[in-house]
Amino acid sequence: MSVAVSLHNVYKTYNKVPVVNDLSFEIQRGEMFGLLGPNGAGKSTTIRMLTTLTQPSQGQIQVAGYDVVQQRSQVKRQIGVVLQPTSVDNDLTVWENLEFHGRLHHIPNPQRQQEIDRWLEYVELINRRNDLVKTLSGGMKRRLQIARALLHRPEMLFLDEPTVGLDPQTRRRLWEIILDLNKQGITMLLTTHYMEEVEFLCDRIGILDSGKLIALGTLPELRQQYGEGLVMKQVDERWDYKFFPTLADANLYLDQQPDKTGMMVRPSNLEDIFVELTGRNLD
Repeated sequence: MSVAVSLHNVYKTYNKVPVVNDLSFEIQRGEMFGLLGPNGAGKSTTIRMLTTLTQPSQGQIQVAGYDVVQQRSQVKRQIGVVLQPTSVDNDLTVWENLEFHGRLHHIPNPQRQQEIDRWLEYVELINRRNDLVKTLSGGMKRRLQIARALLHRPEMLFLDEPTVGLDPQTRRRLWEIILDLNKQGITMLLTTHYMEEVEFLCDRIGILDSGKLIALGTLPELRQQYGEGLVMKQVDERWDYKFFPTLADANLYLDQQPDKTGMMVRPSNLEDIFVELTGRNLD
């Protein structure tokens, strides 16, 4: 498996303050990679550098084998981006949004029309092709953003909070689309505030805090490293958490307590590990 994205000793500094601080990691081709971090951790800045919108202050970044500073045009041809804010034009029709994007990428006809129809069919919007975007629901607009990002056949897809604000049914449908695209071989980087989304979708997870990468691995690897068993104890209006290597170890600890009031044992999850590492919730 070859490398799709590589960051080596990357810094981004604003007013002499490092927002991204000596960041290094790789994403393999075909991988679904989740990037987590509390607000202000450097996630958005990292994505902006990976998508050529911001230049790193120091270090090297390559996407699809191209340098994001020296070969910006080549990088842009290889990536699709779905940002959290709805970035489609509400005053154009569904088809006009894709037609405009296809022309920006110099996709010739009749290939452009074939690709528009293909991706509208894929995201289940073919019957809304002539409707103004302002008439679409939030989930439909997000699906349109995905179709637009895929129109020029990118190797890499960046998904920044793709399901924020959507109802559970629409979120699950988008999960199915994202997983299917990944199975087709598209490499993906996902940021989200929904821990269950990362657990369900991602092959590996990186956790940022204060611009630094503080954890990296699969969910089983992270649980093995930080503890697979958890003892929770209610103290006043909050919960204290204590990690143990295994669930059996956590149960043994609980059995040894003379007073078990307000205590319970359960397997650890990604959110537990995140809070343990960063000391706060994503929100």
